[in-house]
Amino acid sequence: MDNAKIKIAIVSFSLGTGGAERFAVALSTMLESIDYEVHHIIVNNVVDYSFSGKLYNLGALCEHSSWMPKKIKKGLLLKKYLEREGIGIVIDNRTRNSFLRDWFANLIYGKRKVYFMIHSFYLQNYLPKSVFLATKLYQKAVRIVCVSKSIEEQVNQQYGLKNTITIYNPIKSITVEAPIEIAVPENYILFYGRLEDAVKNFSLLFNAFFQSKIYEQGIHLVIMGDGSSEARIHELIAELELENYVTMIPFQKDPFAIVKLAKFTVLTSYYEGFPMSVIESLALGTPVVSVDCNSGPREVIVNEKNGLLVENHNVSKLSDAMSRFVHDEVLYRVCKENAAASVAHLSLEKIAAQWKEILEE
Repeated sequence: MDNAKIKIAIVSFSLGTGGAERFAVALSTMLESIDYEVHHIIVNNVVDYSFSGKLYNLGALCEHSSWMPKKIKKGLLLKKYLEREGIGIVIDNRTRNSFLRDWFANLIYGKRKVYFMIHSFYLQNYLPKSVFLATKLYQKAVRIVCVSKSIEEQVNQQYGLKNTITIYNPIKSITVEAPIEIAVPENYILFYGRLEDAVKNFSLLFNAFFQSKIYEQGIHLVIMGDGSSEARIHELIAELELENYVTMIPFQKDPFAIVKLAKFTVLTSYYEGFPMSVIESLALGTPVVSVDCNSGPREVIVNEKNGLLVENHNVSKLSDAMSRFVHDEVLYRVCKENAAASVAHLSLEKIAAQWKEILEE
């Protein structure tokens, strides 16, 4: 097979701020490394990350169209672009929660080889509730690619779809050279990601931080990101009188210097997929305290080896875990020393080989 002649389109809502978007960027790098020609097609005009391949920005092209004509225009432009560029493979990286829109997308994709991503355990973001409708949309897909084993098992059990496979999100080699250019406390733990309380459960995060009392040892909490729940976070800070111990900084295109210098990162989500913040943190040698949510953390965090994995929705256990990492220096050192090696199996080269295998089926 002459891969240099094969063109692949990665269809995403954007290339900005989220884990699925960072995945799209990493995927494009992997596919180019194995000699595919990559085309990013984005629905919304948001580009925050550097990427490999070509970009076709439907959001920018349709910026001044009204709502309904805009959706139709994007569909027609997508169809023409796939045909004009001779693209034979589509990887649909969008959230998909509208049967009619996704049925229309399938018509546009036509007889091309199509792979559908599922990035979250909350399957309603990707599959219709109806098993019948889900079967109509996805039974003929080459593969439904799930980013965790738990997601794949849930898809199999709930929908009976068998054309599934688990391929974890990759982690690229990260080199931190530039110093931190934004003010942060000297000693801090870190949450970073989208500020969406309906997913991230900031009440659990702040109440556990408050109960742990680690701020009395000079450990601050840094929140890094943008999103709709910024006001809710400020409310929690005020309610718990943590104004002197919490620092908020906006989304950073290159967050890695801040992540590397954190004592540990924290994840308190109701649900996830395979969270990029966890594997990025570990790759940088920063251990993680995470709740055992569905899905992802339990498939990469080995308790007391590279981080601490605790029962979800349990403020007391989460606060105890935070305290242990501050007061138990031996435990903390073990987890820090093991962190980077624990995600070596998620390298771009190894995940690229898995993608190559399914693309050549």
